Amino acid sequence: MDSVQSNPQAKQQARVPVAHPMLAMMGMLIGGFVGMFSETSLNIALPQLMAQLHVTTATVQWLVTGYMLMIGIVLPLSSLITKWFTTRQVILFALIDFAVGAIISASAPGFGVLLFGRMIQGIATGLILPLMFTVAMQIFPPYKLGAAMGMVGLVIMFAPAVGPTLAGVVLGVASWRWIFWIFIPFLIIAFLFAVTSLKNIAPVTRPKIDFLSILLSMVGFGSLVVGVSLASDQGWGSATVLGALALGIVILAWYAHRQLTMDNPILNLKTFAIPGFRVGASLVMIDFGIILSAMYLLPMYIQKGLLIPVALTGIIMLPGGLVNAIISAVSGRLYDSVGARTPAMLGFLICMVGALMLALTSTQTATWYVILAHVVLMIGAPLAMSPSQTHGLNSLTGPIAADGSTIMNTLQQVVGAISTALATSLLGIGQAAYYSNGGHQAAGAFVNGAHYGFYFTLVLAFVGLLLATRLSKKTAK
Repeated sequence: MDSVQSNPQAKQQARVPVAHPMLAMMGMLIGGFVGMFSETSLNIALPQLMAQLHVTTATVQWLVTGYMLMIGIVLPLSSLITKWFTTRQVILFALIDFAVGAIISASAPGFGVLLFGRMIQGIATGLILPLMFTVAMQIFPPYKLGAAMGMVGLVIMFAPAVGPTLAGVVLGVASWRWIFWIFIPFLIIAFLFAVTSLKNIAPVTRPKIDFLSILLSMVGFGSLVVGVSLASDQGWGSATVLGALALGIVILAWYAHRQLTMDNPILNLKTFAIPGFRVGASLVMIDFGIILSAMYLLPMYIQKGLLIPVALTGIIMLPGGLVNAIISAVSGRLYDSVGARTPAMLGFLICMVGALMLALTSTQTATWYVILAHVVLMIGAPLAMSPSQTHGLNSLTGPIAADGSTIMNTLQQVVGAISTALATSLLGIGQAAYYSNGGHQAAGAFVNGAHYGFYFTLVLAFVGLLLATRLSKKTAK
């Protein structure tokens, strides 16, 4: 009795007690790492894929946007899926699904099959991501929840940051197909952890399914991403592009109205009525757009602008990936001491410096300068991410709190896909402008196009800085 009184933590129980919560999380953490690693690992192989599969930049970018689009479509359904199937069933299916997608991609005879395999992988990542947060909040006691959520956040930020580096090492000794083959052993290990240690953490109630909302979500988000993606090939004035964008906006407006008026919505958009969540979620989406647009352009700039081999490209991007991991691990703690406003504003300001440095590069830029610019960007982005996310989620209380993480994850994937597509479009516009002004070097054209894309990253950082001033000045307690 005395020991319990002397240790208040002993009184705090997890919502769903599990004998070994860390072992229960391992399958999801490994699966989540593989999923987020896959999100950016292929970026470094895009120039090689364009040459081998005989496709344009506008086409090959679908390997990135298509993957994120599937994540964005599946994420809103995660809450419903976990009410129809056990946690264990969902995770085991997702791991098998990812392995199948990886095998299809690794064996693909052409671009179409490769894209199909990537989109299958996107389904798995969309299932695993929200469950990592949900399960962690249920199986860890309150006094360990901060460390557990930090661990999940580290997976989500670190994996895409080191993706290009590890993929560059693979491409230095083997073909792009091995980027997919190396996923398999990790997925097998994750599967074994899930089979032996993961239990169900929520009741299976099997509520009524609103198929119209599901259809509207898929068509709305899909049309928006398709419209932006096609713009890089057909131009922003194309009837197809304008039609897809108009359809996406109309369908998403219908979808939002339906969610706001339903008793049991698939995605509870009423969370956006709360100012703290609205600002925090917007900052997370902008930050993710900064990361995805820059991480898409930078490996291609290094290879096609500076003419550096692919294996060395991965090494060049390693310092930025390591810095990202370090800042991600410590930025969450800043919220506890100084709140969200200061680190978020400082983070976006640093992002502006990094993006501007990249926009001032040329075909003769020194390697150390590129590394430094990447490091600066990778200091700013995670510095703003975790405090903004924590601020947004902490603004929600009661039943609506469970919807916050799903909404944030869903929209940041959709924004990431749109940001990548916009960066591709600006890359093409910049290349065309170079040639129209009398330029004749392919490397020079690509650098000019990359500058247009980095200006977009700079604008996103500036918008994030302005929005971060809306955060409360009050220090978190």
